[in-house]
Amino acid sequence: MSDIVEVENAAGPVATVRLNRPEKKNAWTIEMFDALAAACDALSRESALRAVILTGAGGCFSAGLDYAVFGQFAARLPEIKAQMLAPPEGHAANRFQQPVTGWQQLGVPVIAAIEGVAFGAGMQLALAADFRIAAPDARLSIMEARWGLIPDMGITRSLPRLLRADQAKELIMTARVLQAHEAQEMGLVTRIVDDPLAAAQVLAQDLTERSPDALRAAKRLVEDAWCADAHASLALEAELQAALMGQSNQMEAVMANMQGRPPKFT
Repeated sequence: MSDIVEVENAAGPVATVRLNRPEKKNAWTIEMFDALAAACDALSRESALRAVILTGAGGCFSAGLDYAVFGQFAARLPEIKAQMLAPPEGHAANRFQQPVTGWQQLGVPVIAAIEGVAFGAGMQLALAADFRIAAPDARLSIMEARWGLIPDMGITRSLPRLLRADQAKELIMTARVLQAHEAQEMGLVTRIVDDPLAAAQVLAQDLTERSPDALRAAKRLVEDAWCADAHASLALEAELQAALMGQSNQMEAVMANMQGRPPKFT
């Protein structure tokens, strides 16, 4: 039996993480929550990793939670609620948030290649990526309102950076399905292309040619400072820049540009 989450080329420089339940449009099982979190944790320890691509098997990103999960949650409701309300020690995110928030915390760029649908949990996973490249016929939705719920897989860490509050409320409250072009106009999709996976691979390769230290700092700059107050955001800019200046990869970027050659980063 194939893994429900496949990881290709984990050692890098570009890893591909694929949701692998194509017969179910990559709907999430409880096991998939844990498999995604484990994949992210393992990749965080790969020193040569430079970028990650998130995708789904069978031409579909993810249709969200498998219907069976609702029954499993109902049968174990006190246990599930306890896990939701008590994250593991040292973590801000609980068991059901970590499969999404982990990609935001990963020190390398993450690119979501979206085909088919990105609904519910699949949408929240896509929103956790640094870039979202979608097919022209892709459809996206924050679907939880259909089930009398709210999105609770780290969306408070992603959506405020992308949408106005009124736009976010509309999508969360109505579960409206967005076509790719409307999602792009709202700022939820980075780019629309005929072949999202191929485009993601090109972007990932381009990112491998940049200093990994600068990429890590750039990601942290946006993740930590975008919605912070002036004191915190300006201090973080200075802290990150001071840490980069004069380091070997920064000097290599300068020398490679001056000498007109490809850089060789460590």
